[in-house]
Amino acid sequence: MKETLDVSKDKFYVYILFSLKDKGLYIGYSTNLRNRLSQHARGKVNSTAFRRPFKLVHYEYFINKADAKAREVFLKSGFGREQLKKALQKTLS
Repeated sequence: MKETLDVSKDKFYVYILFSLKDKGLYIGYSTNLRNRLSQHARGKVNSTAFRRPFKLVHYEYFINKADAKAREVFLKSGFGREQLKKALQKTLS
């Protein structure tokens, strides 16, 4: 079953960072999660440089870019952020 070994060469991630400095969340999207987390840690991302350090608290993997981007948009919405905080309640406390 070769098809199940690697469903797609393309990988899309939606990830949630928790700022240890201001206790806030950052929701992002990337095609290379490891590289993007390194950029955040080194202060190379303008929107998060002043909020370091971070802890990765959640990520989701998608094989379809549109699905990943839609999930990112949802999680950044008021309702999505509320649902996220409920799901990660113990992690964030």
